[in-house]
Amino acid sequence: MQTLLIDPVAFSIGSLRVHWYGLILGLGALAGLLLAIREGKRFGIPQEFFMDLLLLGVPSAIIGARIYYVAFKWEDYKDNFLDVFKIWNGGIAIFGALIGAIICALIFVRRRGYSFWRIADICAPSLLAGQIIGRWGNFVNQEAYGGPVSETFLRGELHLPNFIVNQMNVQGVFHHPTFLYESLWNLVGIVVLLIIRRQKFLRSGELFIGYFIWYSIGRFFIEAVRTDSLAFQGSTGLADFINNTLWAPMTWMGFELGHLDPAYGNIRISQLLSVLFIIAGIILIIVRRVTGRANVRYLDPIVSTKAGVSPTPEAELQTNKTVKSPAATSSKNHKETVETAELVDKSPLTQAQETEAKQTQVDETPVIKPDTEDKKE
Repeated sequence: MQTLLIDPVAFSIGSLRVHWYGLILGLGALAGLLLAIREGKRFGIPQEFFMDLLLLGVPSAIIGARIYYVAFKWEDYKDNFLDVFKIWNGGIAIFGALIGAIICALIFVRRRGYSFWRIADICAPSLLAGQIIGRWGNFVNQEAYGGPVSETFLRGELHLPNFIVNQMNVQGVFHHPTFLYESLWNLVGIVVLLIIRRQKFLRSGELFIGYFIWYSIGRFFIEAVRTDSLAFQGSTGLADFINNTLWAPMTWMGFELGHLDPAYGNIRISQLLSVLFIIAGIILIIVRRVTGRANVRYLDPIVSTKAGVSPTPEAELQTNKTVKSPAATSSKNHKETVETAELVDKSPLTQAQETEAKQTQVDETPVIKPDTEDKKE
C-alpha cells in the first residue's frame, strides 16, 4: 500500500518534469550562497567569488557523491556500466559530495590567491544550511528513513506534526524520520558555528574542521537508525565496538539499530568515516596549534596573493584591542605628529621670545628728544 502524500514532481514543462527534490537542493544551495556572501563582505571578498565557487562546486559535489556511491555498490553496476550515469534513479552519498566539493574548492581558491582554510571557514555554516534544507528532499521522496516504529512513538514521544507522521508511513509501516533528526542536528550546529566564529580564540581552519566534527557526531548516531546504509564486511570486534559500545547512548534513549543485512556487511561505512573524521579533526586542530600553523585568527584580514588583487579590508572586529597593521600605525603616528605641530604653532610664545620681541619693539620705537635748543633761543 503506497502512502506517498506529496507528489515528487513539482510541475512539468512539456515532457520535462521538475522534481521537488531538485528544487529543495537548489534552495539549500542558494541559502548557503547568501550566508557566504554576507560573511565575505566583512572581509571585502566580492560576491562573484562565491558565486563562481558555487557554480563549480555543485557539479563537483554531484560527481563526487555519485562516484562514492558507485564505488561501494560496484557489484550492482559492473555489468551495467551505463547505469552509473543514471543519477536520476538515485544513488548519491553526502560524504562523497563533500569530498568532491573540497577538491574543487582547493583548486579554485588557490587559483584566486586565497588561503583555503580562510575561505573554508566562511563556507562552513553554508554547508550546514544546505544540509538542513536539502534533507527535506528526502522527506518528499520518502527515502533515507530509519527503521520501523509505532505511530504512537512518532506522535506521543516525538510530538511530530501530522504531515511528517503521515509521510513516514511507507507502505503501511511507520519509520524513523531520520531526515528530520539530521536536519535538526545541523540546525543546532549552524547556531553553534555562528556564535563561535565571533570569538577571538578561533584560529583559521578551525571553524571548517569544527563543522566536520559536529556533522560527523550527528551522522554517526543517526546513520545506525537507517536501513539503507552502505556497508562492508569487517571484523566482529570493530562492528561490536561501533554498534554496541559507541552507539550505546542511543539505546539508552530508546532507539534501536536499523536493520542491516549480515550478508551485505556488518559495518556502516558512514559510521566508520564519522569516527575517523572526528578523531582526525581533533588531532588536526591540536597539531596546527602546536606547530604554529594556526597563528592566523578567523577575525584577521583575508588577503589574496594574486598579483593585481588589492588586499581586502580588515574585518569589522568586535574589539578595539586588535593589533593594528604597520601601515595603520604609521598613519596614526603621522597624524599625531601633524596635530602636535599645530599645537606648537598655536602655543604661546616662550619668555625668551617675548623678551626679544619687546626689545625689538623698543628699538624700533622712534626717540623724541626734548626741544632744549628752542628754549635757549
